[in-house]
Amino acid sequence: MSGSIEPLILDLVAFVAARPRAYAEVIEAWRTSCPRLAVWEEAVERGLVAFEHGADGSVQVAATAAGRAALAKRAA
Repeated sequence: MSGSIEPLILDLVAFVAARPRAYAEVIEAWRTSCPRLAVWEEAVERGLVAFEHGADGSVQVAATAAGRAALAKRAA
């Protein structure tokens, strides 16, 4: 994957690392990001974000341990 979207991938991870967010909220926030789908798909494929299913049937998106490690590496 091109390094040009790397900062966007980490921005997405940071967005969901602040707190788990509803899937719809994540998609809404990233709908204007170009190329949104490449960023989203790459973050999921790398295991940086994951879906969590709530007891009420809701779907949340959260940063994984790998995602938090990638953020820590960026901050270093």
